[in-house]
Amino acid sequence: MSAANRPSAEVIELEIRGTIPVASFDSVLLRASVASSINPVVPELVRNESILAPVDGGFGAWSFLAAAFLVETIVWGFPSAFGVFLAEYLKNPVYLSQPGATSLLPLIGSLSTGIIYCSGVVIYPFTSRYPQWRRTLILVGGFICFASLFGASYATTVNQLVALQGVLYAIGGSLLYAPCLCYVSEWFVKKQGLANGVLSAGTAVGGLILPFIIPRLVAVHGASTALRYLSIAIGISLIPCYPFLKGRLPVARVQGPAARGAPDRAWLTSAPFWLLAAVSTMQGFGYFVPILWLPTFASNLDISDSNSSLTLAVLNGASAVGRVVMGYASDNIDPWLLILSTLGTSALATFILWGVLSNSFAGLLAFGLVYGVMAGGFTSLWPAIVRPIAKDDVALITSLYGYLLLTRGIGNIASTPVSNALLRTNQSVSIPYHHTKTGFAVGEGRYENVIIYVGICFAAASVISVGGWAMEKSRAQRDRVRE
Repeated sequence: MSAANRPSAEVIELEIRGTIPVASFDSVLLRASVASSINPVVPELVRNESILAPVDGGFGAWSFLAAAFLVETIVWGFPSAFGVFLAEYLKNPVYLSQPGATSLLPLIGSLSTGIIYCSGVVIYPFTSRYPQWRRTLILVGGFICFASLFGASYATTVNQLVALQGVLYAIGGSLLYAPCLCYVSEWFVKKQGLANGVLSAGTAVGGLILPFIIPRLVAVHGASTALRYLSIAIGISLIPCYPFLKGRLPVARVQGPAARGAPDRAWLTSAPFWLLAAVSTMQGFGYFVPILWLPTFASNLDISDSNSSLTLAVLNGASAVGRVVMGYASDNIDPWLLILSTLGTSALATFILWGVLSNSFAGLLAFGLVYGVMAGGFTSLWPAIVRPIAKDDVALITSLYGYLLLTRGIGNIASTPVSNALLRTNQSVSIPYHHTKTGFAVGEGRYENVIIYVGICFAAASVISVGGWAMEKSRAQRDRVRE
């Protein structure tokens, strides 16, 4: 092979080994067919591509998705169910006697999810550029998740709980989850919306199952021992997942996307991306508040601990359905229209179902059901908007996900002290039950400001999303005119 022809073959080989987006693989084959007329080595490279597992189906794709679903269930589901642990911690006199306990304890859950969200801007570019480290990060992250919760089960101070169950667990979860997100774009192209919907449903499934398990464990063994058992169960559950958590493309020990030239910065001027980032931030400021406070709100209705946990389980279970449905729908329906629908409905559900009708257990369950389906499905709509912006560049898609998760993480972390301050402006934690006419009045009106705050966040996000929907309609009309 001549020196003049060698670079072309090397470029194609690097692309076949995963340094370009899966979705653009057809263009690689096209260039290969052209180059084959002058380079006899290229056809062999192209024939080697056939040994790769198929996309959008087959054992490799579905087994990966099943394993990644379990990882998502563990990494995100445990913090999503923290409201159940919070209710127990707030009853513990050892913790309540410590300074700042009522402010720090609610922060544990939001720190866990918030750090996982915010760390994406650092971890996702790393996993894209150094794919050979992904499976190592999965191992390290899984061990940290187990060790942090196991250590937290022996914590005697609120600060230790915050550090272990809040911060360290989030670090492990970030390392464990990021490679899985990178692999999704390798295994799924046309069905990527569905795959992301199934994957993100793991968060809700974890939040559905754990509220049933945790109260029973706590009732029998106490909160500390229950946390210890859960940490062991998490460690054992992750072991069989590891063989299936791998990419579709062979890994070349080279620096990935950065080696292809200057990074694509066109997304910096993309109005749809910045609108989505603004919507995501505003939605994040409101979304996590009901997940955190719903079990405590339910306890003010004078219902049993198991029924209090059931309210959160219903919300998370409905969220699992919403994420799959929205992910599937986004492959066929304008995602901005879906975003506008989910946000507007969530705002109405907050004001009407939570604020007015949640003075009864049935009303609270109705709120959890509607809120879970509509608000929970929001993140499953991201891929349908991000893919066109990134032009199906897998590395760029992953990086943009990191920025979107950062915006959501900011809202997640900030919403806890804000909602806690709104709660504390009213009555004390221990309020005797008496029947009220509306959900706003439950607990002597203790949650009224919180309900209004959440509703306003969703209403504001829906107003912003109108701009994205209008922009998409205008673009579609221009495309029809050109045709």
